[in-house]
Amino acid sequence: MNISKRLGLLFSALFMGLCLSGIIFAGSVAAQDAGLESLRETGKAFRSVAKQVSPAVVYIQVEKAVEQQQMNSNPFGGTPFGDEFFRRFFGQPPQQTPQKAPKRNTTGQGSGFIISADGYIMTNNHVVGDADKVTVQLLDGREYDAKIIGTDPPTDVALIKIEADEKLPFLLLGNSDQLEVGDWVLAFGNPFGLSHTLTAGIVSAKGRSGIGLTDYENFIQTDAAINPGNSGGPLVNLDGEVVGMNTAIFSRSGGYMGIGFAIPINMAKNIRQQLVDHGTVKRGRIGVYIQDLTKELAESFDIDQREGILVAQVMADSPAEKAGIEQGDVILKLNDKTVDKVADFRNQISLTQPGTDVTLLVLRDGKKKKIKVTIGAMESDAQGRPVSNDELPELGMSLQKLSPELAEQFGYENVQGVLVTAVEPDSFAAKAGISRGDLIEEVNRREVSDPAEVKQLLKESHKSTVLLLVRQGDASRYLALKLDK
Repeated sequence: MNISKRLGLLFSALFMGLCLSGIIFAGSVAAQDAGLESLRETGKAFRSVAKQVSPAVVYIQVEKAVEQQQMNSNPFGGTPFGDEFFRRFFGQPPQQTPQKAPKRNTTGQGSGFIISADGYIMTNNHVVGDADKVTVQLLDGREYDAKIIGTDPPTDVALIKIEADEKLPFLLLGNSDQLEVGDWVLAFGNPFGLSHTLTAGIVSAKGRSGIGLTDYENFIQTDAAINPGNSGGPLVNLDGEVVGMNTAIFSRSGGYMGIGFAIPINMAKNIRQQLVDHGTVKRGRIGVYIQDLTKELAESFDIDQREGILVAQVMADSPAEKAGIEQGDVILKLNDKTVDKVADFRNQISLTQPGTDVTLLVLRDGKKKKIKVTIGAMESDAQGRPVSNDELPELGMSLQKLSPELAEQFGYENVQGVLVTAVEPDSFAAKAGISRGDLIEEVNRREVSDPAEVKQLLKESHKSTVLLLVRQGDASRYLALKLDK
């Protein structure tokens, strides 16, 4: 091959390479432009939602007068011979006598959102529940005194109302059941008092329960930044519809760590309507102790599938007993809706009005059977909280099943037992040395993992003393509780 041909081939190769490079470069530029355009469109969507939602998001300030005590301290108080001096050299400061003092005002702040043109506002119970005065500020700076219409501590939902001379901007309530993991959501609120703040994220999980925040839990988990002050603000979808109410964060530092929880708006809707109609919430019950159906339990009951929940005990003279529900039944469906978690079933029953008939599909001795149950009324205390089936008034304590989240919180990841959630002063439990946060591992030498098991073993005990194995932190010890038999 002569030199001219070789040069021709070389120039051809170089030309083709330059062309290909140009195509690749042009393609990367086009891809980059497409990516930037997509981000711009996302930004436009967020901007549009912000303009739509922000006018109906409110900043809430609360005031409450609280009692305080003045102490008659030692004569050296506030000097080098103060309390620390007495601690170091005498073991404790001198006796102090409480004296009556004037009440002082404490203040707090949170968020809320207007849900109707006539001024109804939804927020959290823990924002306004104990307040003496509630002040609401709108985006345009207008301020109003608000009236508390009703609160529901078991779900942490509250409803307040302001009176305005004109119609107010309000938000549409969406359908939280349609949310899917991965959906975009936007959180509005007033974190750290920084009013009308917007953050964006996705739905990280649905149906979170067993966290220990409220009595009835079915939280939406999101990574949209939520901080103190966001409580009561709306969580909205890209259509600007409210799908949740921001309620709490999971944090080891007190600040944002990527996990926030919101009450599903479908649950809040039901509560809101009852608060408007009655000022309180009436809940349903059927009167059973239930537990999740594990693989081991399914095998023990000779059940192939793991769907459904297990009836551990039926309360005497309850709607369930009257309807024919039996211990050992597996509840598969509630009104044709599949049941696979205790928390979901409990929430659905509690939100069903007393007197309503529901149909349960149960599995008993390998056969499926439909049973109609008339929902009864849940007993509530003065705060509107249901009287817990996990309370042990004879011992003066309340119990709760140990969830993975609670196990991590209290340091019980690798042990089994039932968590003590409350202890009454001067009760048998308190005198025996049991405290909130302790873990009951055994009752009369038998392992327990559910409050219903503890109650049943206490009921079956014929002795006046019950033997408990209680874990406190890393150590376990036996405690003997004397009962009135």
